[in-house]
Amino acid sequence: MDPVPFSVVQTGYVPGVPARLSRRLLLAILATLAIRLIVASFCYTGIMNPERNHWPFGYETGRIAASIATGHGYGNPLFSLTGPTAWMTPGYPYLLAGIFKIFGVYTTASSFVILYLQAIFAALTCIPIFLIARRWFGEAAAQFAAWIWALFPYGVYLASDFVWENCLTALLLTTLVWLTLDMHRRRGLWAWAGYGLLWGATALVNPSVLTVLPLAAAWALWRRRRDGFAWLAPAAVMLAVVLAALAPWEIRNYRTFHQWVPLRDNFWLEVWVDNNGDTALRWAGQDHPSGSAAELRQYNTLGETRYMAYKREQALAFIEAHPGDYLWLCFRRFVFTWTGYWSFQPVYVAENPYDGYNILLVTPLTLLLVIGLAQAFRRRVEGAGLVASILALYPAVYCLADTDMRYRHVIDPVIVMTAAFGIVALRERARVPAPRKAEEAEWGEIPVEIGEGKF
Repeated sequence: MDPVPFSVVQTGYVPGVPARLSRRLLLAILATLAIRLIVASFCYTGIMNPERNHWPFGYETGRIAASIATGHGYGNPLFSLTGPTAWMTPGYPYLLAGIFKIFGVYTTASSFVILYLQAIFAALTCIPIFLIARRWFGEAAAQFAAWIWALFPYGVYLASDFVWENCLTALLLTTLVWLTLDMHRRRGLWAWAGYGLLWGATALVNPSVLTVLPLAAAWALWRRRRDGFAWLAPAAVMLAVVLAALAPWEIRNYRTFHQWVPLRDNFWLEVWVDNNGDTALRWAGQDHPSGSAAELRQYNTLGETRYMAYKREQALAFIEAHPGDYLWLCFRRFVFTWTGYWSFQPVYVAENPYDGYNILLVTPLTLLLVIGLAQAFRRRVEGAGLVASILALYPAVYCLADTDMRYRHVIDPVIVMTAAFGIVALRERARVPAPRKAEEAEWGEIPVEIGEGKF
């Protein structure tokens, strides 16, 4: 598959895609962009809230970006000058810091720029969504997927009313999935070097994507070996480039903190906050230094390295003392990820009044996802195993610590395109005439022609 230039947004033409489909894809891209730009134009005031020194403007990301832009370096993720940090990887904070440098720290102009940029990231994500869905599931599913993405509530909210790396990471990971489909055909090592470089760059935006890297690379290399091509050299080049891309950040962390920091250091803090016995709310903000004066004082007193080490000790002590409770909490986070349900207790509902709508959106989408995935396996769609692996592995790290729909958003494009195939399967099944024999009604007998569906 030849690379698709972003000039599709200008020309309306995608190489290898019929003109009528290119035009429909362009329309979906423009709709995705327009919806998010319009919403951002009304919702930007939410991130401009001056509460706690503009904390809602990017939270830890915004604080680090402000520190960089004001000459204090990469640090100070909370509310005072606490020094260097490894709380976040540098990708998005430096992007936001560049915007602050040009348009001002926590200014209205900066809020519009970052929200509009996130809208562009979301719109561009339509391209790999469409191309992957068309290849795997057919034209009808591809068009459904592009339009579901355009109207997807979480996508609209996260691009238009929340400053974080979700939209950029979703674009990068979906592009990597698209590239993975044809990496087995790439004979030149430069292509594998570029593939590794993009993985490394994506990990510097959100390290959680590294959970997907081994299975994606293994899938591509297995197909390469199956087709009789050499695979050891491409694997070595890709791995070397990924490590080289991450090395500067790791070296900086070691020189700064005099110990190895695995990309970011707040994992055990998040584990502790959501696994300390307080389950009334899904996220116990009163135990987090951003929401607790006592925890903030402790963070300031100990310093980041010692504070994170202390939280690791506390988290492991709780898990060791209450293994059953911890496993139950992990299961509850799994349920929340795929249904939106956490609790109907009054104290939780009072803090999360919109969770009922969340359940009504997430649960049907998951059911369509299951139907689409089942059909992909039944029809032996090449890549069904890759889809299932991504959906299983990526959310797992969040189930161990803290989960939220915005964390899941990185794999929402894969969810959307698979759910779209579920919709196509249901439509095709509804069109099948009533069978004469019961056994003819099995899902496996649905005469769907992959790639020939109509929108």
